[in-house]
Order: sequence, then C-alpha cells, then structure tokens
Amino acid sequence: MKKTVTYSVVGRVNPADRESGEMKYYAQSQARGEMGIREIAERIHQMCTVTRADVMAVLTAMEDIVAEGLQGGEIVRMGGLGSLQLSLSGEGSATEDAYSDALIGKVRVLFRPGTVMQEALNNLAFERVPVKYKKEEEEEEEGGLGA
Repeated sequence: MKKTVTYSVVGRVNPADRESGEMKYYAQSQARGEMGIREIAERIHQMCTVTRADVMAVLTAMEDIVAEGLQGGEIVRMGGLGSLQLSLSGEGSATEDAYSDALIGKVRVLFRPGTVMQEALNNLAFERVPVKYKKEEEEEEEGGLGA
C-alpha cells in the first residue's frame, strides 16, 4: 500500500539562471507533524514484547553510539534503514603540502538509504496541498474572517 506525501508548489528563481530572475515552480514537501524519540519508542513497544522504557534505553544508547562512530570516522550501517557517513567541504589549496585542516569549512552527515528505506521511498503517492506558513495567506485569512 502506498503512503501519501503532501507537497506544495513554490516559486523559486531558476537555479540554472539566477541572473534572469525567472521563476520556476517546484514541489516542496509539507510535514504533517513530528515523531520524536518517545513516539518511536512507543510504536516499537506496541510491535513487540519489549517495554517502552527498554526501547527508550536502547534508542538513547544508539544516539551516543552513532555519534561516537561518526566521530571515529566510521561508516555507521543501520541495516535496511541505511548508513551514515561524514562528508567534508571547504577551500582548496594549490598543492597537497599546502593543505591544512583550517581549510575545512563544513562537516555534514550523509545518509544513504538502505533496502528497507528505498522500498519505502519507492512506494509513495503524492497529494498537493496549499503552501503552509505564508505571510500573505495569513493576512488574507484575517481579512476574510472580518468581511
């Protein structure tokens, strides 16, 4: 069964031609809420015989272990969910010998989906919804209520 992802259409300057100021319209996913670690623990608890407190203990420990693994330069593989790995970006140098870690500007975490995640992504349907949190829309709604 396909799960539905909601999206809105938003205008942005064409990234291929920023100088022209020409707008292109793109899909932007719209979140339906948030799922925190307690909600994850509750859902896992409902699926198996482990208590919610035990699940929370494991998930909390997992946060620490994943962070520790990434800090140690390891690729953290989480089964069918996917893997996490650090990526570096910054300035270049003219020669290899001239390079120093002061040229590293950003550290990011790359996520590569595994088979379970990829299957979930392949089974999506899409539903267009209005853009959320636009100031103009809020002003129109306020004006429409009083009229």
